[in-house]
Amino acid sequence: MMSGLEICGLAGAAVGAGAINAVAGGGTLLTFPTLLALGVSPLTANATSTLALVLGTSGGMFGNRKHLAPVRPWLRRLLPLSLLGGLIGSALLTHTSNATFGKLVPFLILFSTLLFLTQGFFRRVAGLHLDTGGPDHPIHISRTVIFFQFLVAIYGGYFGAGIGILMLATLGFVGMHNIYEMNTLKTILGSLLNLVAAVWFIGAGLIDWPCAAVMTVGAVAGYFLGSHYSQRIPQARVRQIITVIGFLISGVTFYKEFVR
Repeated sequence: MMSGLEICGLAGAAVGAGAINAVAGGGTLLTFPTLLALGVSPLTANATSTLALVLGTSGGMFGNRKHLAPVRPWLRRLLPLSLLGGLIGSALLTHTSNATFGKLVPFLILFSTLLFLTQGFFRRVAGLHLDTGGPDHPIHISRTVIFFQFLVAIYGGYFGAGIGILMLATLGFVGMHNIYEMNTLKTILGSLLNLVAAVWFIGAGLIDWPCAAVMTVGAVAGYFLGSHYSQRIPQARVRQIITVIGFLISGVTFYKEFVR
């Protein structure tokens, strides 16, 4: 039975994660360590976080609904392998022991934090100009780009933190330039591949249902608020805070696993 403080902590982490994922990605850096702090095992924490955030994505889809039509051609090209990659990643996770995954967690969190920190660099390398007007049209989606999205999906099914940043970089490389349409496409692809992973995790019995219920409510609110207000408020401060949190969590988990 969770205490009121634990419920508030889970809900707050989920609200923040939903809002961050609606803007760029990296929300798992809030939900996953919150579950670990409550004593949930690493595998169950990862699976529960995935389920809660993917159910909460409905709020982000609703908030971005006006940008859906322009990205439909991209969905037809990138969705099939995204779903397959999510399935492969989730299957790999369920064949990883808690002990092994626990040792991987510090590296996964550090990798996700570095992705979050360097997302501006990814966008510049991709030649992305944050144009807020005019629809985007697919230029040419090469097999290499589709394969890269497939690898991103496998990573997303396995852990998930940072996949939004990787997908934004991929979309920039193939010629998209409208950040709002990119976020819409990223939200849909990420939510569907995570839905596949969540179904797999449910079948494997890895979900902490009371925690998932609390976090889902928070994630729905967070996704909607993030997608609705991300076009109005500056995100630099939020990203700085999340980066600091990510490095702190990574340091703590490294200490617990390899020093203590």
